[in-house]
Amino acid sequence: MSVVQSFFNSPWFIGTWLVLAVICVVLVIRDLVVNNSHLMSLMKVVWTLAVAYSGPVGLLIYWRTGRKEIPDDADWRRAFRSVAHCYSGCGLGEIIGVVLVTWLFAANNYVTAGVTFGLAYAIGFALSLGPLVQEGVALRKALKDTFVAETPSILTMEVVAIAVDLTLAGKAHMGEPIFWASLVVSLTLGLFAAYPVNYWLITHGIKEGMMDPRMTHHHPAS
Repeated sequence: MSVVQSFFNSPWFIGTWLVLAVICVVLVIRDLVVNNSHLMSLMKVVWTLAVAYSGPVGLLIYWRTGRKEIPDDADWRRAFRSVAHCYSGCGLGEIIGVVLVTWLFAANNYVTAGVTFGLAYAIGFALSLGPLVQEGVALRKALKDTFVAETPSILTMEVVAIAVDLTLAGKAHMGEPIFWASLVVSLTLGLFAAYPVNYWLITHGIKEGMMDPRMTHHHPAS
């Protein structure tokens, strides 16, 4: 085991990260309830999941890009909201895939990677398709628009995340700290890898990005 793997295999690493993640989730939920309750329900779920996956990193992204208190809505903020939206669904699919395949089937790395990618893509795709259909967009057009807008982001995120996870964890089982630490690290690196893709898609008009949180209806906290 390399020095890097030994570091991530320490119970102290995953224990510290878990404590930080719980604190960050509490903070983001409190802010969503007290100061940003006007945000759509989907974005509340998106931000809670993003912070749960990436702890302080996710909280910082929310604080700088997802609240009504942001000073402007520059493209870089829109890109972070967009990648967080993608991240919430893909991350959920990746976690379910890795845990279920490893736990239930004890499958090899190739099967695990394939199932994980499939679930991540399906959930990430559905999370973007659903709102379009609810808005009244025809299913065929919604499918096409979602495919064009989300596939580059999901592919980039999952290729990086799965590659990092397999490199760090290898054949580790669920009882080893590095199994969980690799999920944390791989998900976060996948988020950052997909960010420039989302920025490019938004600045070239291929993807709209999520709504400016300052433009949604809200009341001052009492």
